[in-house]
Amino acid sequence: MFGWFRKKREEPIEFADNRAAFEYACENLPNRILIEADIPAIVEETRGRGRDGERFFAIRLAGPDGGTSMLACTLAESTDWPEVGDLVGFHIVTIAEELAQEPVPIGFISHVLSPVMVVGKGWRVARNLTPKNIKQPIRF
Repeated sequence: MFGWFRKKREEPIEFADNRAAFEYACENLPNRILIEADIPAIVEETRGRGRDGERFFAIRLAGPDGGTSMLACTLAESTDWPEVGDLVGFHIVTIAEELAQEPVPIGFISHVLSPVMVVGKGWRVARNLTPKNIKQPIRF
């Protein structure tokens, strides 16, 4: 009846490029450091490979004041990886609180994101970088 109780469908926000999407994430999203959270980040440079096959990247994690620079990697079993300038999702596995004054997130690059934000759902995933054989967390 008149559609009063129906949810209003909001249009996705499309950005001109990855940098504009990253700036939006820094200014408008909470980006809370929580275990199992996926925080948007932008890849700034490639840092080589580890001895187990993982690829290291310098990223800027979205946050207040333009975000935080940090080193991140893809998992060793990954068959795909991001390139410089890509908007990525950094998946937090744990938080190291004793290493610095601020909590330091420890995790890996899990997705390459499209510069499209779906309100209420999150970023559209362009490519999944997480291998299929990774065990999912068990919750009781």
